[in-house]
Amino acid sequence: QVQLVESGGGLVQAGGSLTLSCIASGFIFSSNTMGWYRQTPGKQRELVATISSRGSTNYADSVKGRFTISRDNAKKSVSLQLNSLKPEDTGVYYCVAKLRADYWGQGTQVTVSS
Repeated sequence: QVQLVESGGGLVQAGGSLTLSCIASGFIFSSNTMGWYRQTPGKQRELVATISSRGSTNYADSVKGRFTISRDNAKKSVSLQLNSLKPEDTGVYYCVAKLRADYWGQGTQVTVSS
């Protein structure tokens, strides 16, 4: 079955950086688009970034220039580099495999203090 395991969240000061990682299993990783979503307090769950099987990326306007998504097909992993973090980036970040349906990991908490 599809499994997505995130890691790398934590507490960081504003302006700091974090790297989130997601290890995938149970599907053909290299053939599918992967993404990161987040659930921030008081807001609906939102798309942060996606990366296609060919490496094309897409970002939410709020994170462009600060976050970078990447993938390693050999390791079946997708990462999200978060730079210049702001308090409003605080939330739970989810790794998503965009197959015929979307499959979600359990999430990892990112907290940015001001």
